[in-house]
Amino acid sequence: MKPGELYLLAYNVLQFFGWGAILLKTIRGLTSNLTYPDLYDSVELELKIFQTAAILESRVSIGVPMLLIAWSITEVIRYSFYALNLINAVPSVLIWMRYTFFILLYPLGAGGELLTMFAALPEIAERKHFTIEMPNSANFAFNFYWAVILLALTYIPLFPQLYG
Repeated sequence: MKPGELYLLAYNVLQFFGWGAILLKTIRGLTSNLTYPDLYDSVELELKIFQTAAILESRVSIGVPMLLIAWSITEVIRYSFYALNLINAVPSVLIWMRYTFFILLYPLGAGGELLTMFAALPEIAERKHFTIEMPNSANFAFNFYWAVILLALTYIPLFPQLYG
């Protein structure tokens, strides 16, 4: 077995057992008449672990390091500028960085966001994350897959305005 396949096997087996444990605890909680807040409390730790681990599914996208670099540099510059501005000690190089780096960091970050969104689409479609299907008591439907696509399309008219 190749290393990549071994990783996938381990990841999927761990996710299987994690989500299986969540399912069993949920069923046990519902059959013992736990209140919804108590039910959530009973699975909170496992839910945080195994839902957060799902980020690994999109980790192979080049978009993740792109957006992490862009966001991190942007925030380091922003918050150091804010802090130093409060004590009137902003060096000119930081002012230059604040008003120059965005020229490259905006497209890097937006590109990373879009690549990550598109990398997540197969997972969203398969598992129907955050999707509400009809019929239901609210008589309301929401398809997260198409919402992500529509959000990505808003980058076309909205992204250039970041430079305006």
